[in-house]
Amino acid sequence: MTPTIENVSRRGFLGQIFSAGALVIAAPLAPKLKAAGNWQPSVYLGIEPDGTVKIVAHRSEMGTGCRTGLPMIVADELEADWTRVQVVQALGDAKYGSQNTDGSCSVRDFYDVLRAAGASARTMLENAAATKWGVPAEECHGQNHFVVHSKTDRKLAYGELVALASAAAAAEQGSIRLKTPDQFRYIGKDIPIVDLKPIVTGKAIFGIDAQMPGMVYAAIERPPVMGAALKSCDDAAAKQVKGVEQVVMLDLAKPPLGFKPLGGAAVIANNSWTALQGRKKLKVEWDLGEHAAYDSAAYKQAMLDTARKPGRVARELGDVDAEFTKGGNGVKIVEASYYTPMLAHAAMEPLAAVAEFKDGKVVTWTCTQNPQAVQETVARAVGIKKEDVVCHVTLLGGGFGRKSKPDYVAEAALLSKQVGKPVKIVWSREDDVQFDYFHSPAALYMKAAVDGQGHPTAWLQRSVFPPIAMQGNPNEEYGGFQLGMGWTDIPYPISNLRVENGPAKAHVRIGWLRSVSNIYHAFGVQTFTDELAAAAGRDRVEYLLELIGQPRVIDFSKEGMKQGGPNNPKFPFDTARLRNVIEVAAQKSGWANKKPAPGRALGIAAHRSFLTYVAAVVEVEVHGSEIRIPRVDIAVDAGRIINPDRVRSQFEGAAVFGTSVALMGEITAAGGRIQQSNFDRYPVARMNEAPLETHVHIVTNDAAPAGVGEPGVPPIAPAICNAIFAATGKRIRELPVKGQLS
Repeated sequence: MTPTIENVSRRGFLGQIFSAGALVIAAPLAPKLKAAGNWQPSVYLGIEPDGTVKIVAHRSEMGTGCRTGLPMIVADELEADWTRVQVVQALGDAKYGSQNTDGSCSVRDFYDVLRAAGASARTMLENAAATKWGVPAEECHGQNHFVVHSKTDRKLAYGELVALASAAAAAEQGSIRLKTPDQFRYIGKDIPIVDLKPIVTGKAIFGIDAQMPGMVYAAIERPPVMGAALKSCDDAAAKQVKGVEQVVMLDLAKPPLGFKPLGGAAVIANNSWTALQGRKKLKVEWDLGEHAAYDSAAYKQAMLDTARKPGRVARELGDVDAEFTKGGNGVKIVEASYYTPMLAHAAMEPLAAVAEFKDGKVVTWTCTQNPQAVQETVARAVGIKKEDVVCHVTLLGGGFGRKSKPDYVAEAALLSKQVGKPVKIVWSREDDVQFDYFHSPAALYMKAAVDGQGHPTAWLQRSVFPPIAMQGNPNEEYGGFQLGMGWTDIPYPISNLRVENGPAKAHVRIGWLRSVSNIYHAFGVQTFTDELAAAAGRDRVEYLLELIGQPRVIDFSKEGMKQGGPNNPKFPFDTARLRNVIEVAAQKSGWANKKPAPGRALGIAAHRSFLTYVAAVVEVEVHGSEIRIPRVDIAVDAGRIINPDRVRSQFEGAAVFGTSVALMGEITAAGGRIQQSNFDRYPVARMNEAPLETHVHIVTNDAAPAGVGEPGVPPIAPAICNAIFAATGKRIRELPVKGQLS
């Protein structure tokens, strides 16, 4: 028997997941576990009288493996037999703490909480067995779904102890015995994901598969430019399409946009195809408004110009300007500008949801990264309490941050309220690309004064990008928290350092995408570092290690930090770990023995993001305008690893994702409208374009678990571009690479 996964109704969750007589263990979000009568209802674990263990997965599964990894933590501390575990997908509910499967924080935020849940249950079972046998509790220990008495080898199955354990007081915090790492049975082991069989047999339910009885289908004509107003809508031809039932108008979103549906004209039909055909027949006129002047080419140049001007200072040490003007002693100035374009998420499964508004409540099934945001957004849209929104979470066919923004779910709920039936909405690929929350384009300016040995004595960097904060304030122009993503936390110990941020106003919806601002910040810093190494005639690995300096823990509060995020004492910036992944990646790739040949070379880049240290060595072959990537070596230090198989998978996927970003990804706009609509003009790496081999080298240690879903992406693009320079002498300072090689 293998672990199973269940999706259930709210009624089923509250009354049927755990049968009468089951032992239900709650883990409070506060560190102290409370007595049985006062436990917080953050339920993660239940044990049936027959011994079946049910573990609630409160985060969303989109290929990261968290629906397996999080239950593994509970099962390990519980000493459960993994073959007797059932994984239950949670509904959206505040009792679980944050359910936002974003920011590479699922394990990081809940490792301790879930360990406590499992250990608390095990301790209660051990106490129950001790009571039944009349022996001291310290003589009893959980072992593979049994409690064993160490002196007599007597055993009691967990199921046999459920009733007695349920009647006992909760285990006090001090009495819980957490395992030591050498006692782990599942943590750190390769375990297949619980969704593997239903996925490969086609039985898994994704958002696009979800259905409700009596549902109708919708396709929406949305405003083509952010902030456009509707002038007129002639729906007569649309209503003539066989199967079209009606055309419903949705109010247009007004700033601040947040996660609001964009609004527009919705064609309601008896199937998706008919709804789309009816939508094509609509005759809609728009007043495009101020953002119709948005042209991405002009915007790019404006950002590059802004990056050359003084901006807001986010971190400062010494006197950069004085060092730049000092001259003499072989000091020279090196400067460069970099640009990364706007990007779309383009997950393989487009946005999809089905929702029913009935009796003042909403039930929805959807592929969401954040069911609690679904509750809040839907409730606000239809005018009910968030507790009256039931959000069922399906599997996600990719997310990359887009599916944590539930505007599409609110669309289905609003339409259901108007038509009086469940409504299913599936965004077309064109919708998905053109109405995204786009990843910011960015312009970066780098300047350094270097001495005769090529070492920087002064360093200035300036970043310009439309910020995510535009969701709450359309006039916001500065980066805020995004500056702490690989920008203000540059780890080089340079005496004269200034980090700045210039203004840029958004003309489209801006949102987070896998690894967020680390993409362009790593590209700027790591490409410029490579340029300095090249100018000095130095080996890239040696120079990068020298620039990072001797191992140390950085206290940014003492390093001139003005903006961009505080230090995290649980996850200090330890440059020894960054140095180590560089050395591992270099060694595993054979860096020292592979010399550049015409058209073929290695490139390296390293970056810390989401509290994880990553270095990537990429090998490229360049033939005219064609680029081939024979091999990628990625070294990763993410602290304690729960499921190494999933970590390798995440970083293999990051290599492909990063290759798409580097070589081909670009969203452009003209007249305020997005010019791309499908994969013909917004390509992602195909099999022949993706890395042929990706080798992931996991650095094992006992540090606290950090993120793994996103940190693999940032070093890929600069490593590719640095390799292209080593192979061809062509320096790439703008992405995507396509069209820049001949």
